[in-house]
Amino acid sequence: MHDALNKDWQQLPSLLSLTRDLALQHLQQIDALPPARAPRPPGRTLRLAEEAGAAAALRLFADEWLPCLSNSTGPRYLGFVTGGATPAAVVGDWLVSALDQNPTAGWDGDAPELERQTVAELGRWFGLGAAQQGAFVSGATLSNFVGLALAREWLGEQRGVKVSEQGLAALGPVTVLGAAPHSSIHKAASMLGLGRAAVRPVARLPGREAVDPAALERELQARAGEALIVTASAGTVNSGDFDDLPALLALRERYPFWLHVDAAFGAFAALDPRVAGRVAGLDAADSVCIDLHKWMNLPYDSALQFTRHRALQLRVFSNAAAYLGEIDEARPDFVHLTPENSRRWRALVAWFALQAYGREGHAEIVARNIDGARRLGELVEQDPTLELLAPVRLNIVCFAVRGLDDAAGVQSLLECLRDGGEAFLTPTRFDGRWGLRAAFSNWRTTVEDAERVHSALKKSML
Repeated sequence: MHDALNKDWQQLPSLLSLTRDLALQHLQQIDALPPARAPRPPGRTLRLAEEAGAAAALRLFADEWLPCLSNSTGPRYLGFVTGGATPAAVVGDWLVSALDQNPTAGWDGDAPELERQTVAELGRWFGLGAAQQGAFVSGATLSNFVGLALAREWLGEQRGVKVSEQGLAALGPVTVLGAAPHSSIHKAASMLGLGRAAVRPVARLPGREAVDPAALERELQARAGEALIVTASAGTVNSGDFDDLPALLALRERYPFWLHVDAAFGAFAALDPRVAGRVAGLDAADSVCIDLHKWMNLPYDSALQFTRHRALQLRVFSNAAAYLGEIDEARPDFVHLTPENSRRWRALVAWFALQAYGREGHAEIVARNIDGARRLGELVEQDPTLELLAPVRLNIVCFAVRGLDDAAGVQSLLECLRDGGEAFLTPTRFDGRWGLRAAFSNWRTTVEDAERVHSALKKSML
């Protein structure tokens, strides 16, 4: 054994203690740290530790890299719908690394069973019935990828081909309709060979990011019964808008299409009775995306994909190999259900969080974040220099600075806000206008933080 490796093994208790101290020191001062920092100029050469071993690497990281990272676990980091990591989630995540399970096959332990039970319980949180079966994936992008992969296979069935066996050439052209799909839908279409051009916009309701059901019906009628894919949004990234799922489901009764719902963070509306109606009908979708490292505040990376079509999923992702044994179609291992053969035991982190805080604890986070977003929305409406671009429907505040309607100007203002060390927001473009976007999803964030963000923004505008 290499000397440094052997030394680290012998000193593992002290190494873990040093790591704990560094992480704890960072987290305990997170409220006072700037939410984001300007990246350093590119082109720097990697500096290597002068000594071998984990302790030297830890010291170098603490000196060289930690001071230059974003503090995205803090309460006023309002970019990218980024949750922090709750205490129980941190505990679970550390154990994931220490135990290093690969839960994709069930020959050697119960890790896959914990995942099955955790997925089922979380599905109940969001109103998904037993027919909706799921698995953990890395994030919303891969969840959307899985949903569209299943939709592609379903389209093949409608056309009398098995895409998973015969390939795209046998399928022919594909149309994916949606009003305001997340960029990952386009990326998934590219990776799946459908092509980005297959994703075609449908008219939106006036001033909304939600699809106009009448316009969608006209599109469906024009295609004369052609089977296709419809993507719906439960919480759009720019303004937190929702498609009318019951209306889309009513259309599906009359026209052949696969309904995929991107509910990456919007699914959590189910936890707050004030907005739970926004996700009515989610259970009837053909496939659903839910991202846990957003509003459940789990560490990256963690998301769920659900579908009512497990047989199609098995057909697309099965990984037949002698060393894996026979496939149990009634209870398949996860290696046969997602693109990854090997992956982290993400389910353990979610298991810790749901055990520690339950649905009620996470519902409190959701409700408090919604309150914070509503408060910032009120402050924007009361401020003559600012303008709401869309109503605050969930946890996102989409607004503009009056007289500032160009990408460079918005970016400059947001960099000034970032460098002030008080808040981090991101730019957006809504209904043809450049604006700012604040996404409330952190378990630490309070209504008072919304007021601090508004004050910091005003200072940045001077």
